[in-house]
Formats: sequence, C-alpha cells, structure tokens
Amino acid sequence: MTSLHATIARNLARIRERIADAALRSGRRPVEITLVGVTKYVTPDVIRELIVAGCRDLGEARPQQLWDRAEHIAAEPLVRPSSANPTDAIDSAVRWHLIGHLQRNKIRRTLPCLHLLHSADSQRLIEACGAEAIALGRTLPVLLEVNISGDAAKHGFRPEELPGLIETLGAIRGVDIRGLMAMSGLASDAEQTRREFAAVRDLRDRLQAQSPPGIQLRELSMGMSGDFEIAIEEGATLVRVGSALFEGLHP
Repeated sequence: MTSLHATIARNLARIRERIADAALRSGRRPVEITLVGVTKYVTPDVIRELIVAGCRDLGEARPQQLWDRAEHIAAEPLVRPSSANPTDAIDSAVRWHLIGHLQRNKIRRTLPCLHLLHSADSQRLIEACGAEAIALGRTLPVLLEVNISGDAAKHGFRPEELPGLIETLGAIRGVDIRGLMAMSGLASDAEQTRREFAAVRDLRDRLQAQSPPGIQLRELSMGMSGDFEIAIEEGATLVRVGSALFEGLHP
C-alpha cells in the first residue's frame, strides 16, 4: 500500500467515523448521511486514490474543473494498490456533484456528467437547467441554494422568498427539486453556525408542508470540513468535506 493511498484511506475512515458519531448523537443512522468529497484543491492522482478508498460521491466548485476531472477519471482504469493485475480494475463510476455557482452558458457542458446540482440559486438557472435536461432526455436532481447567513458574497435564494416560489419552482419541467443547500456565514462561530443550520432545516420543513405532493425535499446539503458534525446534528443528509480528507499530504 502506497503512502498516498494509506493517508487517504486513513483520513476517509476517520471522517466516516466522525460522521457516524454525529449521526448517532442526534438519533440518526450513519447510512442517512452521504459524504461528498470535495476535490477542487487536489490532483487527479489524489482523486483516484480517494475513489479506490471507497468515496464515490465527489464535488467540484467550478464547472470547468468538474468537466476536466470527470474526463480524466473516466479515461483510466483504477486498480487496487495491492494488485498489479489490470483485470483487478475496480468500478470507477463517480457521482459528480456541483457545489459551486453554475452560469447558464456552462449548463450544456455540465449536465451530462452531473449527478446532483447543489447550487440551484435562481429561477432562471433552474428553468435553463430543466430545458437542457429535457433535451438530454433526463431529469436533473437539484437542491435550492439558500443564503441563510445573508453574506453579500454568497449566492442563493433569500430564505424569506422561497415560500412564495416553491410551487413555481416545483412545476419547472426537467428538474427534480430534492431539498436545500446552505453554507454557514463567513464570520459565524460554532453557536451561530448551529443556528443557521437549524434555520435551514426549519425552512425545509415549512416548504415541504406547503409543497405539492410531487415535491419531496428529503435532502439537506450542509456542512464542510470545519462544521460538518454540527450540520449532521441539525439534519444534514449530505456533507461536503474537502481539506479534512487530505490532511498529511505534501503540497
């Protein structure tokens, strides 16, 4: 086992253990939480090791980087580090998540490799995604990004505008709205972060109560390396972890 693989496998196991502990503390099952490994700061070789270690949900913040990473990973077979036999190649199927802002002019290139769009931040974007998804013969799962902290630098719907929009957004063809995504405030401490994540969960519950029967807001994408345990305790079903997965790697 290479040093790189050992480090990645150890970090991944540690993160999964922390996810499980946070789930159990909040009376939930660990299987209810999906870890999305955020790979925007690492090389394709590191990404391959993460996949081999067992993390198949990967997130990118920039569409162009997602295109490149998806192409690179799909182009080469992945082999377990203990084997030199090409017939031991493992399934490299990756579920790619876009967690950053998507411009409308990048939709066509992005959708074919996308499993879940976390950052649906405007009605115009969702309509454009729906039209392209229909052209591709698919339905695109999306999460509504909520600017829960009110930070001017963040994208997303204002929490107060979503109750008046949810029925309209849910009627857009070609997309399947599955829940909400949010980040804690840039200056939020742990206590404020918990309040923000709790507010997203409460908003999701209110929206679900008034949504048409076809809309099931099961997912909450909340929490990153520094606060994913708080997010899980407040209801997150997807956590987006980057730097904590790659501790100990040389730059």
